[in-house]
Amino acid sequence: MTVKAATATEASTTTLRAGWKDYLALTKPRVISLLLFTTLAAMYIAPGGTKQVSIILFLAVAVGGYMSAGSANAFNMVIDHDIDGLMVRTTGRPTVTHLISARAALIFAFLMEAGSFSILWYFANLLTASLALAGLLFYVFIYTLLLKRRTWQNIVIGGAAGSFPPLVGYAAVTNNLAPLAWLLFGIIFLWTPVHFWALAILIKDDYERAGVPMLPVVKGDRATVVQIGWYAVVTVAATLMPVFMHLTSWIYLISLIPLNVYLFIYFFRLRNVIEKKTASGLFHYSMIYLALLFLAMAIDRSLLLP
Repeated sequence: MTVKAATATEASTTTLRAGWKDYLALTKPRVISLLLFTTLAAMYIAPGGTKQVSIILFLAVAVGGYMSAGSANAFNMVIDHDIDGLMVRTTGRPTVTHLISARAALIFAFLMEAGSFSILWYFANLLTASLALAGLLFYVFIYTLLLKRRTWQNIVIGGAAGSFPPLVGYAAVTNNLAPLAWLLFGIIFLWTPVHFWALAILIKDDYERAGVPMLPVVKGDRATVVQIGWYAVVTVAATLMPVFMHLTSWIYLISLIPLNVYLFIYFFRLRNVIEKKTASGLFHYSMIYLALLFLAMAIDRSLLLP
């Protein structure tokens, strides 16, 4: 048997051993959870969300949104299997261990996206399905293929991919994208560097080993913290825009104040002592911050605004 044939046989055998949990791992469930939350919260932030969001529409957007994001992550795992094998955090991924072959992972990713587009179009509208697809294409082609291995600006530009979920949720209810929808997009876009560069400091050794030019690897930790500080400021400014534009009321505002105060507290802790513990603190708080911010806005608009 030739080496090529043996490799093909091994890939086929390992694919047969893969179970549903392994295919679920391709979708990166923990990464998707926050994105999906912003999608669903945006449905209630949209005008008339509490009246127009039926259980069927809610479940359709939840399933379709998860499938689209999961498809993007599966494509990402196939493309990045080589560098994933060099990083401690990602060595157990099924595309690295060959538990799932690249071919099987790609088929799975295509089927997931086809299912997502069909569900979102049928139960919501074409705009919703198209926005979910646009987020996938941006993540795969712009971030993963074009930027990730070439520039430390990868997460700044590529982070737009993670900003599509609230557009999906908003469009599912309204079939349009009003200024508020784009404000939600902007908040996540500006928040992403704060969140991701804190993680990048935490796992800088992994990125350096894999040759990925994340900001801490290229410019150092101190320069990264400076950039985090600037993005924290503009993130806070963006979160205040719905208040100044009279799109939210007092519930959102009083919720926003402590959230933003603690964001700066965690930032200053990192600025004063740049180490993994303080980077981890900012990274984990940033996720809580975004989830509570979207929750506060959804409650505000559901209870107090028409």
